[in-house]
Amino acid sequence: MKRLWLILPFALLVLFLGLATYQLTQPKDEFVRSTMIGKPLPAFDLPGATDEAPRVASGMFADGKPRLLNVWATWCVPCIAEAPQLMELADRGVPIVGVAIRDEPEAIAKFLETYGDPYEAVARDDIAELQLAVGSSGVPETFVIDGKGVIRYQHIGDIRESDVDALYAEWEQAQ
Repeated sequence: MKRLWLILPFALLVLFLGLATYQLTQPKDEFVRSTMIGKPLPAFDLPGATDEAPRVASGMFADGKPRLLNVWATWCVPCIAEAPQLMELADRGVPIVGVAIRDEPEAIAKFLETYGDPYEAVARDDIAELQLAVGSSGVPETFVIDGKGVIRYQHIGDIRESDVDALYAEWEQAQ
């Protein structure tokens, strides 16, 4: 019995080291994927980018026309980097709705003037309510929403040139 008490701590240490070694050899997934894929877009009604702009609501995503929902912010450097790719998607006819997270109307207007405005509408999400509801873990993120208002695809991070065709294909597939 005394011998068991000497072996047990050693066996537990070996087990712990084995588990730790196994976990360290596994590839790391740096992205938090949304659990909302395949589910309806949560109901929302947000103010427009400026006080004069119309409100943006979830109802506009259920009109039979698929859209991209781009979650971004003026203070986000990768959002600046993805601006040309968003313009390219808009030029290809992809309707994009932007949601600016924790931003001021003046900053949003200046950002769009400086980097281009690919959006058919822009909303302000002052407390990141919609961002959290769709399962977005950061900015920028882009979601493909089908014409019935169902989230079909999530692109995490900024859209790079190499992502444009794939995102366009996802949008086309949502039609």
